[in-house]
Amino acid sequence: MQNHQWIYRRAPDGAIGVDNYDCVSAPVDAALDRGEVLLAARYWSVDPYMRINQARGDTWMPPHPLNQVQSSAAIGEVLASNAEGFRVGESVLAPIGWQTQARLHASQLTRIDPRDASSAYLGVLGMPGRTAWFGLTDIARVHPGELVAVTGAAGAVGLLVVQFAKLAGARVLAIAGGEEKCKYLRQLGLDCVIDHRDANLLERLAAIGKIDVLFDNVGGAVTDALLTQLALRARVVICGQMSQYQGRLDVPELAPRFLHHVLYQRATIQGVLARDYLHRHDEMLSIVAPLVRSGRVILPERIIDGFEQLPAALAGLFTNSTVGKVVVRA
Repeated sequence: MQNHQWIYRRAPDGAIGVDNYDCVSAPVDAALDRGEVLLAARYWSVDPYMRINQARGDTWMPPHPLNQVQSSAAIGEVLASNAEGFRVGESVLAPIGWQTQARLHASQLTRIDPRDASSAYLGVLGMPGRTAWFGLTDIARVHPGELVAVTGAAGAVGLLVVQFAKLAGARVLAIAGGEEKCKYLRQLGLDCVIDHRDANLLERLAAIGKIDVLFDNVGGAVTDALLTQLALRARVVICGQMSQYQGRLDVPELAPRFLHHVLYQRATIQGVLARDYLHRHDEMLSIVAPLVRSGRVILPERIIDGFEQLPAALAGLFTNSTVGKVVVRA
């Protein structure tokens, strides 16, 4: 049995792509130590943070090392087990990375509730769900009646934030790029949906009213515009800066230029990382999983077939009009 791996070879200067990786194969070592399992990857997660980890300087961690398997979460099937409680054929969430097989200790595995689709643990019941839930409820402390603005609202995190905010009784302004994404968002019954490419963006924002919570996934000029519309004591949650990832991680744009509005409104700005809430993941699942099972919260998946598609799928996050979560299936 061969283990196929995507090895991260070359740091990108701008856009990430297939040229930054090499695909290699090696025999699988199936001699399991005590407490280990052998997994076959069935679904791989593709997320924007992977590009952040390819910055040349430290972010929340050192840059992803060259000449190693690209790290990522994946859904794996247990092929062999030397760990108590894990059976052959069982599906688990695990840090397999971009490879087809992996030997991991049982302590690294997360069980999947059979009531849920396994791929959901890469999205709404995984890292994106944890980011959206705790970013909105713990950091933003959203209240009924408040106006919540979400950039990148058609992405994996943004789509969940707009739904969680509506369930909390807030008014929701969703901002996305392109008619396809905006059309999907309008079907969710949100209060307002705006294409950030609208030439009259500032005027449209001013007509909507002051923003109590800004949940920002994009950065750049869109964030600049929204900062001019903050309400008194507004909370700004920085979750992502998609506009900066392809070539501007190390040499950023000279922005934002409207931080004086943060001063005027005595607003607060705080970042959110899913890893900070890993110890509360079960708490999130206890609330969000029933919402997903009942259909009150949805996160569409774009499933791309084929291990060989992984680098292109990552590059596509920054170029394609994808709604929801991108998953690659074996």
